[in-house]
Amino acid sequence: MCESLNVLMINGSPRIKGNTTIALKEMEKVFSENSIAVETVQVGNKDIRGCIACGSCFEKGKCVFDDIVNELAPKFEKADGLVVASPVYYASANATLIACLDRLFYSTHFDKTMKVGASVVCARRGGCSATFDELNKYFTIANMPIASSQYWNSIHGREKGQAEYDEEGLQTMRVLARNMSFLIKSIALGKEKFGLPEKEEWTPTHFIR
Repeated sequence: MCESLNVLMINGSPRIKGNTTIALKEMEKVFSENSIAVETVQVGNKDIRGCIACGSCFEKGKCVFDDIVNELAPKFEKADGLVVASPVYYASANATLIACLDRLFYSTHFDKTMKVGASVVCARRGGCSATFDELNKYFTIANMPIASSQYWNSIHGREKGQAEYDEEGLQTMRVLARNMSFLIKSIALGKEKFGLPEKEEWTPTHFIR
């Protein structure tokens, strides 16, 4: 089987070692047990501006704003799986993370087909499902299968460290990481034997014509 399988995890929380980190650390343990390398990058505390739809990335091959997004691009290209995690703000993801993902997915033109995606959300109480759905849309537009767990991929806690007490949330993270590990390994075997799915030329249609 293919060696050196790896996962890139993007932490969208601005809090260092907060509850979102607790969720990702729980996943890291399982990835390690499954011999999958992990790199976690925290972006929620970075200064990341949003996409301005300038189209420069089609000419330069990278985003015109040379920040952490361009640093993440080669890591994403190399990765077999991508985990994006966010605290919940007004039933939505952290705006800094969204700015990062908008630019990361739009400015990278490599084929993302069959890279496994998973989103993780953390909240005091509500808004997890809406944020979970929001983050999953990045995967479904890029031919990326989504890893699931025994419940929606959420964990709860408000003050730093409280997620440690969410036993079901922690278990959900472990199951998610096991399922994601299985998918990554299975896809690696499938690519060796069958290759990637056949591609059709994109047929864009617009509502005005």
